[in-house]
Amino acid sequence: MRYLVVIERGDTSYGAYVPDLPGCVAVGETAEEVRRLIAEAIEFHLEGLRADGEPIPEPSSQGDYLEVAG
Repeated sequence: MRYLVVIERGDTSYGAYVPDLPGCVAVGETAEEVRRLIAEAIEFHLEGLRADGEPIPEPSSQGDYLEVAG
């Protein structure tokens, strides 16, 4: 499965979340670290859903960049 991951840079760290997996989040000191941590969080989240007998959400979110005059 391929899920959209949103990575945001904060003042002192990076945060990441998965729109299709509510509650699946990670925080790291660098972009590389948060990418690794969110990958682990996704795996852990899906394992938890399976263990609880819950359905695995299908990836449906999309992302893109748009250029605007600024």
